[in-house]
Amino acid sequence: MCSALEVWPALAVTVPLLWDLPPRSPHSRAIEMPELSESITAIREGAKEDRFTYLTILQYHVHTPGVLPTLNEVLQNADLTSEIGWDLVQMLIGIDGYETCLETVARLGNPREVIIKVMETLAALAKPFKEDQDDDKTSETSHFGLKPSDVPGRLISLIGILAILQRRIKTKHPSRFLGPSLVSVLEAYRPTPEVTAAVINLVRSLSGRVRPPLPTRTSSIDVANPDESGDVSKNAPDPEAEQEAPKEESLNRRLLQSFTTCILQRYVNVHQMQWSRRLLEVYHPDRIIPGTMTATQAFREDQMLQNLDAVTGQLVALLRDLGIDDCSAAFVREVLCHPSDANPLPDLDNFESVDDIHLSQGGAACLIAYWIFSADSFQADSPDPKMHLFPDHLDMMRLFLGTNPNTEIASNPGVADALLAIGLGLHHRGLVSAKETEDAAYMVYHHNLTLIAVFHPDIQVRNAATRFAGTLLHCDPDDESRLDILQDLLENCQFASLKACAVQWLQEEIISAKKDNVSNIFSKPEVIEKLQYEIFPDSNLLLIWRMMNFLNIGERTNSSSTRSRISRTFSSMAAKTWSQLAWARQLTSALPSPWLPPQ
Repeated sequence: MCSALEVWPALAVTVPLLWDLPPRSPHSRAIEMPELSESITAIREGAKEDRFTYLTILQYHVHTPGVLPTLNEVLQNADLTSEIGWDLVQMLIGIDGYETCLETVARLGNPREVIIKVMETLAALAKPFKEDQDDDKTSETSHFGLKPSDVPGRLISLIGILAILQRRIKTKHPSRFLGPSLVSVLEAYRPTPEVTAAVINLVRSLSGRVRPPLPTRTSSIDVANPDESGDVSKNAPDPEAEQEAPKEESLNRRLLQSFTTCILQRYVNVHQMQWSRRLLEVYHPDRIIPGTMTATQAFREDQMLQNLDAVTGQLVALLRDLGIDDCSAAFVREVLCHPSDANPLPDLDNFESVDDIHLSQGGAACLIAYWIFSADSFQADSPDPKMHLFPDHLDMMRLFLGTNPNTEIASNPGVADALLAIGLGLHHRGLVSAKETEDAAYMVYHHNLTLIAVFHPDIQVRNAATRFAGTLLHCDPDDESRLDILQDLLENCQFASLKACAVQWLQEEIISAKKDNVSNIFSKPEVIEKLQYEIFPDSNLLLIWRMMNFLNIGERTNSSSTRSRISRTFSSMAAKTWSQLAWARQLTSALPSPWLPPQ
């Protein structure tokens, strides 16, 4: 067999063999860059060679600045592109100006082969960059020579051509290609408004449904969408086309529903939507301090915040187009029927029927929260929630918080805010208990609210959770249950801020009972006798603490461990004592004089 150099001697000077070439990237300096005219000639004439030789030629010349338009002309040969297209995806992705050539590969290459290479490229871009890369060698091999700032643009392009490829594939079971493709996008997804807009374009293209954009929310985000803006007539037919199976339409729709709820959860978790804070501003405008910037006003005036709302609204509208447009009791049960560790991600790649594909539970919670929020804040035509605080929302919070609430809230702050917004919306609508005779577990519900109030990273969400916890406590119709909640907080809670809230709530209960002339446990002095040891400081502790401090016992001890133990004891006693003094001072201001404990 003759070698490529014997068939075409002109390449002997300019084209090394494929196995002699090191990995190339825009930052590689291992080989001297050829002249543009030389590369143009090699790319045009090299197409006459066998495909392996031509790929060798491309690997050497494709990085020459200005040569890609010539390559795109050559790739208009559908037979050529069908044979080498899948090898060009990763060769082109690291080069500036790759978009036109990559779109041509998507339209004329073998769609089943090219889509596999696109998924491999997405998986490579999903890998994190290492801070201690050695001379960019790791980046050249694992990220095609790209910098971290280059990756979002590449993701947008790859997501765009996935729509072209998926629509070109005509097979009996297209869901077998769609599922793995969506998994690849989800693993590489970065929750920026631009990448999310590309994902929205992808789902719209694959759903087959077209709706006019909603006029109420505007966005300045505009990303390339080659499937919509390109010429569909240029698409080559699938060489292995088959008749689609009847059940595939429902499978594909379910895959897109699950995928979109996953995207919604990840997007909301990264961006502070502040639904709970904004709902409180809508429900209680009288509590807004005049002259201060409210969250509602900030989201109305700031362009970046407007984009957050707009993208979230587009994701919700997309789910409505996909058939999730009713917050029925059946939908709520579907969200709650799976265990808390049920992850829909593997199901997109391993399924036999629609029942094997689950929605993201966190994404479903964000969807319900947005329905409530948009209806109350924007007067949007959103579905009414067919659920109640008890037992539906309580079960939802239990499912989300699980056995490790600190970790769950820290890793999903957006979902925690969404759950809080759902609770506020249901309480505002009076949807407290599904049945009048049902025993509402106020203490359990209140405990879950206080977990969000303690562990959430956003102080505004913590404040909203604290306010809602106080409101819910006062709404408990059983005064004994309210006292049990307060006693449990004062005796068992480890957080001083919550104990201070409990004292304030106790004060409000006593004032309310006196003001409304209600005869209950809070209208009697016994409530103070029951809680006095948790509220009022022990005078003996005060005396001991003052004596130890006066005698300076810690400094007179030779043992460092003993000094440390005494110091910790001092600090603990001081913190508890002064906190109790503050609570006592706060509470006694609301008590009638006969109630005050003896001095």
